[in-house]
Amino acid sequence: MRLRISHSTTYTFDPPVSGLIQVMRLTPSNHDGQYVASWRIDTSAEARLNMHRDAFGNITHVLTHGSLPQLTIDVSGTVDTQDTGGILKGAEERFPPGLFLRSTSLTESNAELTAFARELRAGNNDPLDFCHALLLRLHREMTFDTDPTHPGTTAADAFKLKRGVCQDYAHIFVTCARSSGVPARYISGHFRRADGVVEQEAGHAWAEAHIEGLGWVGFDPANGISTTDCHIRVALGLDYLGAAPIRGTRYGGAKETLSVAIRVDQASRQSQS
Repeated sequence: MRLRISHSTTYTFDPPVSGLIQVMRLTPSNHDGQYVASWRIDTSAEARLNMHRDAFGNITHVLTHGSLPQLTIDVSGTVDTQDTGGILKGAEERFPPGLFLRSTSLTESNAELTAFARELRAGNNDPLDFCHALLLRLHREMTFDTDPTHPGTTAADAFKLKRGVCQDYAHIFVTCARSSGVPARYISGHFRRADGVVEQEAGHAWAEAHIEGLGWVGFDPANGISTTDCHIRVALGLDYLGAAPIRGTRYGGAKETLSVAIRVDQASRQSQS
């Protein structure tokens, strides 16, 4: 499948900022089942984007600018995908799986989460069976709701509410997997919806768990499925903070207004004659 992405983020500052640094993890990498045919990042500010790979191997661009009342970051591109049954192969791995047993402030377990994971693991001794059971339980018992949570919501808080967005589903999955001894990590990217809706208000997020003998396997609890050719994998991290599409620091600009518009649809391949 060839997927076409357009992603526009606009920050408006009142009063204008006196300085700004933005770190962007917006560019996907190639691996088995994912080939980036074209990709472009444009910004409204006349500034150079310094590109490097971060500690996890994510393609990262850094923008630094002085006084600015508004900043728009536009991303567009096409990616060819194939369904690999959720199994990730051919990706650069900089750390052993054991690193992804480490908890963070957003993925720290509590008694309720630990008991939930222990119950599932007791009935599913095989790690792969456990992860599929966890996937289905979260999809069934959580309610997708954009109101009660925010980027700083922890897995424990979202699980208590039984509500949240894809970020919260991924954090809870990662937390439960790690507490059961299964390495897991947070993935940010894009998803082509099956209902035909192409206009989206935010990017997508899911989790990967490391299964002995298979490697890293993608689980999307918000949709109740393993990853398919409808997923575009962009960045990974221990949690949202390590894989966020854009994070930054500003000087001044007391009030910040953010607007995001994303479009994910299927592009037709050009035929060759």
